[in-house]
Amino acid sequence: MNEVGVRDPNNAITRDPDHHPAVDRDTESPPKQRSGVRRRWGASLFALGAFLLLLAGLSFGAWRHYRQHQEVIATADRERDFVPSVHVATIEESPSITSVTLPGTTAAFAAANIYARATGYIAKRSVDIGDHVKTGDLLAQLAVPELDDQISQNEATLTQLKAALDQAQANLKLAQVTWDRDRPLVKEGWTTQQQGTVDVQTLKAQEAAVSVAQANVAAQENLLKMLHQNRDYASVVAPFDGVITQRNVDVGSLVQGNATTGTFMFEMMQRDVIRVWVYVPQDAAFGVAPGVDATVRVPELPDRAFAGKVTRIADALQSGTRTLLTEIDLPNPDGALASGIYCTVELKIPRKTPAFVLPAEALIFNRNGQQVAVANNGTAQIRKVRVTRDLGTRVEVDTGVKPGEQVILNPPVTLVEGSKVQAKR
Repeated sequence: MNEVGVRDPNNAITRDPDHHPAVDRDTESPPKQRSGVRRRWGASLFALGAFLLLLAGLSFGAWRHYRQHQEVIATADRERDFVPSVHVATIEESPSITSVTLPGTTAAFAAANIYARATGYIAKRSVDIGDHVKTGDLLAQLAVPELDDQISQNEATLTQLKAALDQAQANLKLAQVTWDRDRPLVKEGWTTQQQGTVDVQTLKAQEAAVSVAQANVAAQENLLKMLHQNRDYASVVAPFDGVITQRNVDVGSLVQGNATTGTFMFEMMQRDVIRVWVYVPQDAAFGVAPGVDATVRVPELPDRAFAGKVTRIADALQSGTRTLLTEIDLPNPDGALASGIYCTVELKIPRKTPAFVLPAEALIFNRNGQQVAVANNGTAQIRKVRVTRDLGTRVEVDTGVKPGEQVILNPPVTLVEGSKVQAKR
């Protein structure tokens, strides 16, 4: 047998360079066997690659999960250790005097409707609308001929009654003289007792007649006094200094002096002092009292401010509006203010209870009501407050806080009681 190769000690086969591969039939594998070997090796390599890929995916997923867990822990640690910076503002105490501006209406300090007290015709009218008058000035003169006739008739009756009184007094004097003369005679027996009795009764009758005559004279004098008073009512005069604001009669007009249906002749008002009516709401009414300073302004007089003081209050709020009627008296020597105009009234009302001012952006609104967060030694404290006045960008509260404390502005929703904060302006 021809050897085409020999094995060396290292099991390496030494092939003859002159040997042709075709003659090595006993050492060559069949083709199907080589193909099966290659498939087995390919499947093994694919399985190994898939396993390595799966292992790599699992390792990557575990690594990512670990990283995420570490990040969550780090985030929680940062959130736990993070101290947010918050803007704060100092709580201030409200001033002891609060200014309230309210709408008001001017009115005359005194106003009177002048009615007729006597029945007659207007004989003279001395004033018209807009005329300024003084106390006692004649406004109108009435012609009352019937009343004049009554006065003349009753004056004549008074004269008659006075004459009757003189006659009764004369008869009384005669009876007194007669009794004085007969008294000693009756006592001595020179005149009968009957005569003495007649003299005494005659004296008493004359005394009674004098009393009746005196009463008649007094009654007639009182009647004349009443008629003269009614006659004086025919002269309509001004009850106070003021201005005529309404005239309803003219010369020749018939006026009735009835107490219930008398004729409305004039309306006049006092203008040197103007009264201002203002209705103060309940939240400010408890500080209003006589003497409170007030400033009245009229839109049509922008350059003027009228200073006055609260003169009187109603002492009871109106149940429908919960407002307190307040009156202010203003001097009006130049007549700049008229009755019945719209004005604004600024009242300087003393505050009855202390209040504190803080920015409106510090308020917290939630199911617990209105609250604020106060920064105290680096810690947030949640306080419940009660708002008494809304001033727009600021509010007034009366509970929950103290002057000088630092209130947190726009507190974050995550802020809770005890949260660490770093205050900054």
